[in-house]
Amino acid sequence: MSDQWSALAEEVAAHAQNYLDGLTRVAGGEGGDAIWSLLLVEVAQMSLAGAKLGANEDVILSGNNEPPLSEDPDIDGVRTALAERLGAVDDYAEVFDPYKDTNVTPYRLSDDLTAVAADLIHGLRHYQAGRPHEALWWWQYSYFNTWGNHAGAAMRALQALAAHSRLDVAEETTAV
Repeated sequence: MSDQWSALAEEVAAHAQNYLDGLTRVAGGEGGDAIWSLLLVEVAQMSLAGAKLGANEDVILSGNNEPPLSEDPDIDGVRTALAERLGAVDDYAEVFDPYKDTNVTPYRLSDDLTAVAADLIHGLRHYQAGRPHEALWWWQYSYFNTWGNHAGAAMRALQALAAHSRLDVAEETTAV
């Protein structure tokens, strides 16, 4: 594996682990009133890593075959905890593909955030097993196939929440 691929695999692995750690902390109750901003930063940093994967040439596995892994861990507890924390703002509307499907689709932030996490975990498992090339292949493939869309949709929703929390303030009354 070239030095370029090794460096990219190390970078994406670090971003993936940071994303997972941050998501778990927020699901566990950390963040207070800054939850939207914290989640926005986590998603934006992972989206940057995804954009780098997308800007590189295709990662091709030897034999065009992914080595087997045991079943990925269940992260439904994180999704459920996020849904509870997000409450009324968990549901939002999104256009899935602005070029092919312009219908508005209902989404859930908790689903999007954990869909990204699930794909990152799968790649991290390859990386931690000493297979950085397979990890890169998985992260790139799943970025285009699933987690890139979920991260983009979540980032737009989180940016809107952060903006509303700062801009939608009640007008101050002044004494006459």
